[in-house]
Amino acid sequence: MFLHQEQYQKILDLSMVPKYYEVVMQYSTSGRQLTERFEGVRLQAYQDSVGRWTIGYGHTSGVNPGDTCTQAQADAWLCVDMLWAQDQVNHLVTVTLTQPEFDALVDFVFNVGAGNFASSTLLKLLNVGQFSAAATQFDLWDYAGGQVVAGLLRRREAETNEFESGE
Repeated sequence: MFLHQEQYQKILDLSMVPKYYEVVMQYSTSGRQLTERFEGVRLQAYQDSVGRWTIGYGHTSGVNPGDTCTQAQADAWLCVDMLWAQDQVNHLVTVTLTQPEFDALVDFVFNVGAGNFASSTLLKLLNVGQFSAAATQFDLWDYAGGQVVAGLLRRREAETNEFESGE
């Protein structure tokens, strides 16, 4: 199902986000560029490396074979999906983060999902203040369908670099 242009505007109007969905930290422009670079945009539905139907910038909700979208739809879905990932990081992380650390984690959650992040050693180490040890965990998430994927390894390396870059 596709939304009309007016509905996209409502989604993108952050003043319309319910109070319970407000976040402590927000994904930066640099973080968004990281996600856009690794997701790329595809305006026709395709199956990702594990066979999940995907469209736009890695959007998977409600995608079916044969679906298409406009660039505006892809941008709107990216905003909604980033808000979701941002909210998950704000909810699950209990320590204070720098902006680059937050951006790396939002990109990671956007890609691997909140359930995987919530049960990860990365999060456990982070929440007890072991930032250096947590940073080493990114590279362990370079598998899809049981095989190492070069693109995921590059993404994990970029997330690690972002995470360790400081303010």
